[in-house]
Amino acid sequence: MSRIVLAYSGGLDTSVLLKKLILAGNEVVAMTADLGESDGVAGEGAAAELEKVKAKAIALGAYDAVVIDARERFVNGYVLPALGANALYEGVYPLSAALSRPLIGALLVEVAHQYDADAVAHGCTGKGNDQVRIELAVRSLDPSLTVRAPLREQPLSRPDAIAFAAEHGIPIAHSAAKPYSVDANLWGRSIEAGVLEDPWTGPPEDAYAWTASTNVQPVKPDEVIIHFEQGVPSLDGVTGAALVAKMNALAGVHGIGRIDLVEDRVIGVKSREVYEAPAATVIIAAHKALERLVLTRDELRFKAGCDQKYSELVYDGLWMSPLRDALDAFNASFAARLTGDVRVQLFHGAVTTTGVRSSFALYDEKLATYGAGDAFDHHAADGFIRLYGLPLDRMAAIRSLDYVASPLRSG
Repeated sequence: MSRIVLAYSGGLDTSVLLKKLILAGNEVVAMTADLGESDGVAGEGAAAELEKVKAKAIALGAYDAVVIDARERFVNGYVLPALGANALYEGVYPLSAALSRPLIGALLVEVAHQYDADAVAHGCTGKGNDQVRIELAVRSLDPSLTVRAPLREQPLSRPDAIAFAAEHGIPIAHSAAKPYSVDANLWGRSIEAGVLEDPWTGPPEDAYAWTASTNVQPVKPDEVIIHFEQGVPSLDGVTGAALVAKMNALAGVHGIGRIDLVEDRVIGVKSREVYEAPAATVIIAAHKALERLVLTRDELRFKAGCDQKYSELVYDGLWMSPLRDALDAFNASFAARLTGDVRVQLFHGAVTTTGVRSSFALYDEKLATYGAGDAFDHHAADGFIRLYGLPLDRMAAIRSLDYVASPLRSG
């Protein structure tokens, strides 16, 4: 008999997996990480819901079940470093699920040590991204642990999983009419499967839970001021997980954060994914606006490439890589200057920056203005353009020689 720690969400896949592992004669510890799935909307009753997940695992025959409140650890240790890199995979997806997987891997290892387990398990399939992310995290922390992936060992279609659940009395929220696979944490909500697998089919409104549809959004915009202190955001003094939950609610009512993306998975296939990320959308936009005010042109240009690479590392499951650590150090080198305020407008699915200020601002109104207070030396531009264009002058001269010596001219 093997003792296994299972990453358990209480959903269809992990509930079926829990039962299958138990029926195979294993002692299974169900580990549920509270990453703010309920806090994405309001947080009301979140603790009660997690207790239901724990009770469900016990009722299904788990050896034990544990719930770990990892919300602050998730935001401080994973979300904030990613925010420093404006992490958006393929320029769109704020990596909500991808950021949570290395933390889940770390928690699996910690619980396995507590229960003297010799294996950990997850409910990822053989063509998903999360198997890579979780297993690399576990291997980097404790290579001696066996990592089980039963849904990779014996693939199970969603209809078959629903049928298995019905046969063994496993309560689920899925149905043949609404077979979505949903994953959520404070930084975002992922929805896939069912009708969403056809990229031509628009997402049904019932796929969304955090963002309001256009017909119920407010008729007037809201404006909020996000303060950054050395790159760490706050709103009215609220920081950390509470800030993200609050921003999810504020932006969600305006329908902000809906993402529909055909993305490139780690294993090489394309996948249609639908996301809701109200807080991430707003906070990343505000962070970028502050960067544009306080960082130099060269810093911004170089950082853009680094940010893209950072996003790829996170998506590809390489959170533990030395390069990601190095990029964190790069971002930390100018974090002190990322102190200031960004005013944003929330309205009809869009976040718009309407103001930005900082004591570290590189913007100088006297140099930028076209008004009476203009302090810019316009005559200096003549010499600048002459020097700046010297390479072009030389290239023009070479082109004229090429033109004269052209075989087409000789005849």
